[in-house]
Amino acid sequence: MNIHQSAEDYLEAILKLREDRGMVRSIDIVHDLGFSKPSVSIAMRNLRENGYIQMDDDGYITLMPPGEEIAQRIYDRHKLLTQVFIQLGVSPETAAANACKVEHDLSDETFEKIKASFHRRKK
Repeated sequence: MNIHQSAEDYLEAILKLREDRGMVRSIDIVHDLGFSKPSVSIAMRNLRENGYIQMDDDGYITLMPPGEEIAQRIYDRHKLLTQVFIQLGVSPETAAANACKVEHDLSDETFEKIKASFHRRKK
């Protein structure tokens, strides 16, 4: 699965908003990410055309299996990296911001090593 970071950010935002609110519409993403309505509209159209999301007649967004998989992978990375950075002494706000930057660029191999190391240290 090779998609752009911006698409990963949108899918992750949809997942987080769904966890927080239950249902997600484009306007929720506008407010959450701080992007313009036209930008979010274009992104949602692209995600829909590529089979990552589905929108119903009322504008509610559902993650399709490929979109759900990507969103969950990025969100899991975000949560774990934030925890690792906090454990290193970074403030929660900075840790979350840095995790957002790093979550997309780490190889699977590197992330798995970080995850294994973090879980060993927690025990």
